[in-house]
Amino acid sequence: MVLVAAGGAALYFWAGKQVRRTDAIAAGYSGRPSPGKGTNWLLVGSDSRKDLTPEQRRKLHVGNDEGLNTDTIMLLHHGGHGPYLVSLPRDSYVQVPGHGKGKINAAFADGGPRLLTRTVEEATGLRVDHYAEVDFPGFVALVDALGGVRLCLDKPLKDEKAGADFRAGCQRMDGVRALAYVRSRYTDPDGDLGRVRRQRRLVGAVADAMLGPGVVLNPLRLRSVLDAALSAVTVDGGTGVGDLVTLGRSAKEVAGGGGKALTVPVANPGVTMGDLGDVLVWDEREARRLFEALREDGSIPTSANN
Repeated sequence: MVLVAAGGAALYFWAGKQVRRTDAIAAGYSGRPSPGKGTNWLLVGSDSRKDLTPEQRRKLHVGNDEGLNTDTIMLLHHGGHGPYLVSLPRDSYVQVPGHGKGKINAAFADGGPRLLTRTVEEATGLRVDHYAEVDFPGFVALVDALGGVRLCLDKPLKDEKAGADFRAGCQRMDGVRALAYVRSRYTDPDGDLGRVRRQRRLVGAVADAMLGPGVVLNPLRLRSVLDAALSAVTVDGGTGVGDLVTLGRSAKEVAGGGGKALTVPVANPGVTMGDLGDVLVWDEREARRLFEALREDGSIPTSANN
């Protein structure tokens, strides 16, 4: 027992030194939402591809663009109710501070994590307590370190632009295939709304695999998975290893049906806004009800989108 405790403590302190941090929280600006009940995480998947191999780029049908973009934006709330995992589609039409109205992912492209967190706070009225970002290469390495993840498809999914070609049914996907699965949207009749549902399924599958007995009870495998996970994620300056463990448990709980996964209510999913192209306009009334419930750490309205 002493050896196990000592090994666990050593692993914990080792992990703490490996965590990558960035100045992600926009604190102190005028009108910032006050703290609510519970804890809010902003989860971001950036499409940085600088460390992808030529073979991975070919399979994913991506070029050499090194711009700062994000395909995944989610809020994870946990407290007395939930946890709740809320997708904010990248094409959501919101006010970006200092840049006017635009797509929410433009905040990340224009000002990085700090502008994105402020945009999300002002659009939702929720204070962001923690920030976690994963990029393409890190995600691929993490899924591969887990030995792949198991995902179930109700129907076949084929999207040449994303490199996706999957049959219906349950199957194990390696990192590149899982990334193709989550990036696909061009052949989905639900477009970005369909993609955010796949993003939530994948977050749950990764959390379930990471906290499963095959990893947690195997010290050697746990070390390799932790190494891949900590190399993949970048967090805000106030986030520690204990916070990341709580994040993983909340995501696993959502995946297991203990919480709820949903998309911010949308009024108009296909509005064209000039040079911006198609955008998603939130249902202001229903979105406000959802975010107020999260702020008070209460039960979310049943009218929210799945």
